[in-house]
Amino acid sequence: MSDYNVAQKDVISELEETLGKVDAEEVNKLIEEIEKADKVFFVAVGRVLLSLQSVAKRLAHLGVDCHIVGEITEPAITEDDLLIVGSGSGETTFPVAIAEKAKKYNATVFHIGRNPDCSMDEFSDFFVRIPASDIPELPVKGVESVQPMTSLFEQALLLLGDTIALMMAREMDIEMEDLWEYHANLE
Repeated sequence: MSDYNVAQKDVISELEETLGKVDAEEVNKLIEEIEKADKVFFVAVGRVLLSLQSVAKRLAHLGVDCHIVGEITEPAITEDDLLIVGSGSGETTFPVAIAEKAKKYNATVFHIGRNPDCSMDEFSDFFVRIPASDIPELPVKGVESVQPMTSLFEQALLLLGDTIALMMAREMDIEMEDLWEYHANLE
């Protein structure tokens, strides 16, 4: 049987190293773009989408008008809006196609991924690199992981979103207990 204490230390250590290597200026630019956008859209697939959905929910608690691409209540994107694309490789077909379409409407596109040299680069205005490397052919190496598949990237994406939310809440001088007013209440 594997040792829980060893495994959790491995996960936490990898996350600490990965998030410590994220460029603060790239994160500040992302916050700036979120704050100036009328609406913020999110697109990804798989577990990356689950992480971005959590980020969207947390930003909505801060008053950001957030939408997940494909949801039934999704409004039209415009030149006043931001699309945040989560794709570690930057090659995933659906997010790349949505980014290309968003650019046709002159929306700002911000890619959060592992790979700066990718197809998404053609359609992205800005990039935040999460240096979680788990694919051997990735041209830019990052933090190696003992975790299955792309777990480190997905976890770091979620924690990056929570870090951004904390930074924004502090910047807006929001009392944390006041945020409960925006929590879902039909559950």
